[in-house]
Amino acid sequence: MWTNEAWEQTVAKVKKTSERIGANFPHASQGGTYVLEAPHWWTAGFWPGQLWLLHEGSGESKFRELAQSCEEKLDAVLDGYDRLDHDLGFMWILTSLMNYKLHGGEESRRRSLKAANYLMGRFNLKGSYIRAWNPWHEGEDNAGWAIIDCAMNVPLLYWASRETGDPRYAHVAEAHMGTVLNHFIRPDGSVRHIVRFDPHTGEVAEYIGGQGYAPESAWSRGTAWAIYGLALAHHHTGREDYLDAAKRVAHFFLSQLPEDTVPAWDFRAPEETQWLKDSSAGACAACGLLLIGEQVPEAEGKSYRQAGERILESLYRNYGSFGNDAEEGLILHGTSHYPERRNMDVPLIYGDYFFVEGLARLKGGATIPWA
Repeated sequence: MWTNEAWEQTVAKVKKTSERIGANFPHASQGGTYVLEAPHWWTAGFWPGQLWLLHEGSGESKFRELAQSCEEKLDAVLDGYDRLDHDLGFMWILTSLMNYKLHGGEESRRRSLKAANYLMGRFNLKGSYIRAWNPWHEGEDNAGWAIIDCAMNVPLLYWASRETGDPRYAHVAEAHMGTVLNHFIRPDGSVRHIVRFDPHTGEVAEYIGGQGYAPESAWSRGTAWAIYGLALAHHHTGREDYLDAAKRVAHFFLSQLPEDTVPAWDFRAPEETQWLKDSSAGACAACGLLLIGEQVPEAEGKSYRQAGERILESLYRNYGSFGNDAEEGLILHGTSHYPERRNMDVPLIYGDYFFVEGLARLKGGATIPWA
């Protein structure tokens, strides 16, 4: 079966690349080599998260050691506070929370709860949203910004409520996801990237294109964040409106795919840019589709599972770098930020991560950090 072949090749390739990358934080591959970012960069959780999945599935002790070292390095970010924003989930779900789920340990639990408290603290009652970024540049005002990406961060809050018995975390998660339903998901299933609220009144001030082509376009990775984030919200709550929305977004996503099932960077960008793929959007959406397939009746779920598997198989066969020792990334042709012309048509660590998570799901029995 192709999944076993892909898994074995992934383990072998990451064994090699980990010798150089070590306990560091890769983001995008340039010229075949992953550029290492500072620990506060939002992608810091994906490499250790990938290592945890591979460790669980292979028993390779080196992967565990590196993942734990990455987690320890992130203490300076968590305790330093100043560089924290909405991406606390991406960073500590995949590191401390995954470690805690696999092996227990009070330190990993404590880190996860600290991250959950900081994330909960970003909630704005006026508008019912978790604020996105901080003003990283002088004069910048983004106090009213909320983004679809954060749907993938709120599972940290659902976990914290269950872990502590304190419902406040889940209340914030529910309020934010309600805002996702009301303001981010369009009737046709397409998704907005950024909604700017008046932070004092909670009124919607404007829609912003962000990493998509335009405010009313359909950035494919944002669509993938919504599919998986909404499916996870249903997983944690059982609420049917989340599942219905996840299915609606999934149908839109699947309707836009080309023959090889891997999406363009933005479904509504000009035709001349449609050659530019985002394989990371495909990998993330595939994981969401697999989860939806588990949440609906078996006859219905089969189509979602098959769709997710088709995307993952295409990524392996048509976009994989397996056998190419000159490329550290696993999956080619990701697009990080087309409007800023950054990291285009390159492997991205989150594309690699979701590909590995998808394989782990297909193999069965894997611990999924968000769930």
